[in-house]
Amino acid sequence: MRKGAPLSDRILDFVIIVALLVATVVTLYPFLNVLALSFNDSTDSVRGGISIFPREFTWENYKVIFSFSGLATGFKISVLRTLVGTVLGLISSSMLAYTLARPDFQGRRFVSTFLAITMYVSAGLIPIYILIKDLHMMGTFAVYVLPGMISAFNVFVIRSFMDGIPYALQESAKIDGANDFTIYWRIILPMAKPALATIALFLAVTQWNTWFDTYLYNGSSDHLTTLQYELMKVLQSTSSGNNGDYRNSNMTQVMATVSPESVKMAITIFVTIPILLVYPFLQRYFVKGMTLGAVKG
Repeated sequence: MRKGAPLSDRILDFVIIVALLVATVVTLYPFLNVLALSFNDSTDSVRGGISIFPREFTWENYKVIFSFSGLATGFKISVLRTLVGTVLGLISSSMLAYTLARPDFQGRRFVSTFLAITMYVSAGLIPIYILIKDLHMMGTFAVYVLPGMISAFNVFVIRSFMDGIPYALQESAKIDGANDFTIYWRIILPMAKPALATIALFLAVTQWNTWFDTYLYNGSSDHLTTLQYELMKVLQSTSSGNNGDYRNSNMTQVMATVSPESVKMAITIFVTIPILLVYPFLQRYFVKGMTLGAVKG
């Protein structure tokens, strides 16, 4: 609190500090509770009363996860699709946004309207499945990255940011002999880092968390399985008590020491950690990008 400030200001500072502390506790407690349960003995967890520290520490819940086959391949494919999908999504969305942000583009109103319609109207799951099949993308890695390269929401967020960049910069670059791609790559993209970081976070989280497309298109392709899909099968196996294709010599003993709820908590922590490691590096860009996009849209 500020020293020498009027009493009313100090009271206000105190109220704000208390409110922020309460918000911090409310935000962090569920995550810390899940973390504690993931490291706590399953039998002991049934008693309840676990807060933010495990009462009987154990690694068994995580041993169950890593005892299932396919996780190594799933992890590699998930990382690869996250990197490739994020990069391709950023490039394609930013290129389209750059085009729509140019006042000399005659079709910007028509294209913007067409994109906006796609945000409210969808063909549905069956037509999309038939389209993917007709394009011969079933059982391929391309099905993870190509269908989601362009998103109307992502394009509009980036375009809203680019609209705030003075067009005089592009005119000056053209006078100096720069072509459109040079202007886009060397002038517009560096200035649009906040918007790009925001969209990169959206794309990365979506790619990392998605498993349903694996189930639909690559469920029978073990070499293209994803981490989320494998963990979903782990959860199904532990919940039903059937190890299915994952059974090995040590699985019966391992499964006897855990419960489905404990495995669920461990899976939650396992899939959340990568996003938590990336977000702090993008936070300042994320806040700025979303704020400008909301004001200018």
